[in-house]
Amino acid sequence: MDIIASLPTFIVAVVLISASPGPAMALIMRRAALRGLAGAVPTVLGLEAGLYVWALCAGAGLAALVAASEVAYVVLRAVGAAFLLYLGVKAWRAAWRSRKEGPAGEAGPEAPAASARTWWKAFGEGALVMLANPKAAAFMIAFYPQFVPADQPLLATTALLALLQVAVEIVFYLGLAAVVGRAGAWFRRPAIRRRLDAVSGTVLIALGLRMAVESR
Repeated sequence: MDIIASLPTFIVAVVLISASPGPAMALIMRRAALRGLAGAVPTVLGLEAGLYVWALCAGAGLAALVAASEVAYVVLRAVGAAFLLYLGVKAWRAAWRSRKEGPAGEAGPEAPAASARTWWKAFGEGALVMLANPKAAAFMIAFYPQFVPADQPLLATTALLALLQVAVEIVFYLGLAAVVGRAGAWFRRPAIRRRLDAVSGTVLIALGLRMAVESR
């Protein structure tokens, strides 16, 4: 198989995967709505850092060990589900506090530029959501070998393909965040933000529960 000839198919697959609803999309949409494009950047980079780690693990054969180990798979699934539930409950609490405080208790629009601590917190949330998802390990094992020629080194080729995937997803997600961020002032209106928190919290909790109960 010619790896160059397979790149268009690879890119199309990556775009379709990126557009699929899931924890990554939910996190990015909420972050962009409340913090704008700049606020969504650390979340996107954290998710992509986690994805790249899993890709390297897949190339090195470690992801296969995780996917094959029942204990490791269950532990990762429990951690990932718990973190999604935590993020969902956090969003629900924000909606409830906003409801109790009312318009007078609402802060002004959040500044897109965040402190270093806030930046790294958002980056860490994105990375943890990706790294604690055992389905990501299983996906990498199944996805990358299709595009790695038999005569090419698996780890090095996977690392290069993963860089391409990360680049494509960063462009896609930041483009989406930019579109959502343009309506940031509307999303930050007290009533709209309260509904956004409630809806995003419900989505994150549903995703966490699905991760907790679904089988391989």
